[in-house]
Amino acid sequence: MVARLMGLGTISPDELRQLMQDKQVTTFDVNSRQSWEKAHVPDALNLDPTNYNESDLPPDTKSSLVFYCSNSMYRKAPLAARRAKKMGYKNVKVMSAGIRGWLATKLPIENGA
Repeated sequence: MVARLMGLGTISPDELRQLMQDKQVTTFDVNSRQSWEKAHVPDALNLDPTNYNESDLPPDTKSSLVFYCSNSMYRKAPLAARRAKKMGYKNVKVMSAGIRGWLATKLPIENGA
């Protein structure tokens, strides 16, 4: 919801899972480190949504990037995604369901550092 209001594309957990199977996406969890260690989308990188730079992102600005936080009511993922767009990344989306939506669909998770 917040992502769309900010002019960002959104993606569902199932759509993200398909992109991951096709190896066409880099996923960023912008929740706290403790939350990321407890449960995150497989291969998702933990990223501070307000304090990252281009070296934290793939070098190709055409790369597909997906950001997520807790759920659709939080702004961390949309803010991080908008920042990536301002850095010149073209294919940026938000999984607005967040980790809660991912867990609700019973998709696999990773935990630990």
